[in-house]
Amino acid sequence: MAAYDILRRNKTSILETLVADYSLILNKAEQNKLITRREYNNLKSINKVDAEGHVLALVDRIINKGEKNRQAFLKLLQTDADIRETFPELKNIFSPHPVQASSVDNTKKKRRRKKEPEEGTRPAADQLEGSRPVKKPKTRDSQDGKAPWEKSIFDLKASGILETEAIVGKVVKKSEQLTSTKKTVYFFLGVADETASVKLMVYGKDLHRRIQEGKSYMFKELIKDGLYVKVNASNKVSETQHVNVPEEFEREAERLLCPESPLTSIKDIKSSRPKTHVSVEGTVTQIYPVQKVKEKKTKRFKLKQEAEEISVTMWDEATKRSKDLSVGHVILLNNMTYSERASLNSSKFTKITKVQSVCIRKVTLEIRGIKKATLKETHLEVDLDTKLLTLVVASRLLAKTLDFQLKKDFKKDLLERIPLSVEAEIQGHRILNMSDPENI
Repeated sequence: MAAYDILRRNKTSILETLVADYSLILNKAEQNKLITRREYNNLKSINKVDAEGHVLALVDRIINKGEKNRQAFLKLLQTDADIRETFPELKNIFSPHPVQASSVDNTKKKRRRKKEPEEGTRPAADQLEGSRPVKKPKTRDSQDGKAPWEKSIFDLKASGILETEAIVGKVVKKSEQLTSTKKTVYFFLGVADETASVKLMVYGKDLHRRIQEGKSYMFKELIKDGLYVKVNASNKVSETQHVNVPEEFEREAERLLCPESPLTSIKDIKSSRPKTHVSVEGTVTQIYPVQKVKEKKTKRFKLKQEAEEISVTMWDEATKRSKDLSVGHVILLNNMTYSERASLNSSKFTKITKVQSVCIRKVTLEIRGIKKATLKETHLEVDLDTKLLTLVVASRLLAKTLDFQLKKDFKKDLLERIPLSVEAEIQGHRILNMSDPENI
């Protein structure tokens, strides 16, 4: 498959992933001569309303430079060590598409694809923001009980949008009001129904006031415009009966507006590149009064984790979310940005969660996935109390418990053994001790 087709099919997923660290991908593009130094300076200085706009401009510039440039871009995304570590999600996006393959390999893959279930209209689905549906592809089955004009979010993403059709879904998450360079007010919604979730871009102060999180609405005459599915008139949104949404789609709809940065220790944060997006858990040790810096409110406090401590600054709206904090609170900060001054700054996606209990718990975990694996520590996706959580464990402890050799590529060996259950002692989001039930 040509690089153009791969990039076109997966463009939305690529953009959603790269937005987490625009500076890194811009620098890598210039270092690998995918863009000129002049283009680099222009892209660094362009005035876009959000990070998505920056990434879209960069990717479009690279794609429009020809097939050779597109192939080099694909190779960069799949093989560069820094990119693979910063954007582990790219592996899932490109897993069916190796960078280069011999004609024999391509023939084998074509035969293999013929045996696989067809994906329907996958390109149209990938162009819409939102979670990939977990359910198997359906034709009209997901329309059971619906009027002919009503589409499920699953079908919306599988076959596109018609002006005569509408979706009905629950608003799981609503962003703050944003203003474009043309002074247009807009905001984002994470919407879900019983089949999938989707991110909508909505225009107008009136709709921002009317639409509330937790309520269900009908959205009609949706417009697909580049990266987004848009709603741009008040008379196209109406409140409706409550829609029951599975927990997995609620979580996905929330992540569409608040993408989760990797949980990182304070020690590792301090050695990270500036502008790295991270999440961190720790104890509040000191709180400073609210101040104003260049007309913006700020609130500073210190966060401690074991022997390490770091300064945290909350900006504007984030100061409201931190107003109830007290010294001694154990909190989880999602989606923070590391600065050059060894401190953390809030972002528009920052979320603060008070950890209810920091006592050590003995639990049974089922390891479902691996989010990140280094020789020092491993981030595991685990099933605990019917919820999917990310827990951090020392890689030495993991290797000792599961009896494998701790080497650079140990993640591959571990992936072959999951899912598996272990007994563990946890404190917050860290695994302190663990044992394999089969060896007890």
